Amino acid sequence: MSASVPVAAGAAEQSQDHQHQLVPSDISLRVKSLESLLVEKGLVDPAALDALVDTYENKVGPRNGAKIVARAWTDPAYKKRLLADAPAAIAELGFLSTQGEHTLAVENTPKVHNMVVCTLCSCYPWPILGLPPVWYKSSAYRARAVIDPRGVLKEFGLELPDNVELRVWDSTAELRYLVLPERPAGTDHMDEETLAGLVTRNSMVGVEKVKASLPKEAR
Repeated sequence: MSASVPVAAGAAEQSQDHQHQLVPSDISLRVKSLESLLVEKGLVDPAALDALVDTYENKVGPRNGAKIVARAWTDPAYKKRLLADAPAAIAELGFLSTQGEHTLAVENTPKVHNMVVCTLCSCYPWPILGLPPVWYKSSAYRARAVIDPRGVLKEFGLELPDNVELRVWDSTAELRYLVLPERPAGTDHMDEETLAGLVTRNSMVGVEKVKASLPKEAR
């Protein structure tokens, strides 16, 4: 049982003033504080900011990666170039950036499955996958993807057979990874554009497989 300790009015006010002067220790709180300040001063339109974040998180970035995957699925020569020299192959499709110069493509097969994590922070191939999702940046994913990768995949709904080798790649500031997922069965009749519509951000991080039907957000 705990007892409350009374605080003098003046001391309470000083304590509150001091707390207001403290800079939040968590980076997300700092970003939120800066965003609120910019909105309050009329320098940023919150609706426009939300739209921008949504574009890079769900549209522009992942769609770039999906186009790369679909091209690799339909063009064996391009796939070979992508696996041998990802930066050059990615540049062929016009996706250029300083981050894109340090990317390695790893291929999923019936016997090998790849997944990506950044154990130190949240290194991520922004130009081709967009903004990293919240779960990718979380401490839980960053730690458990290395310690218990199969358990993490199971939580994403992906349970790999025991005979499938699981490789976990740790992204760094010097090297990012793009998972080339397996092409799903029953898609031989689909053209490159349709195939790109099947590819999800999560499949290019390696926490899910591509399905032969369009993702819900694309329907």
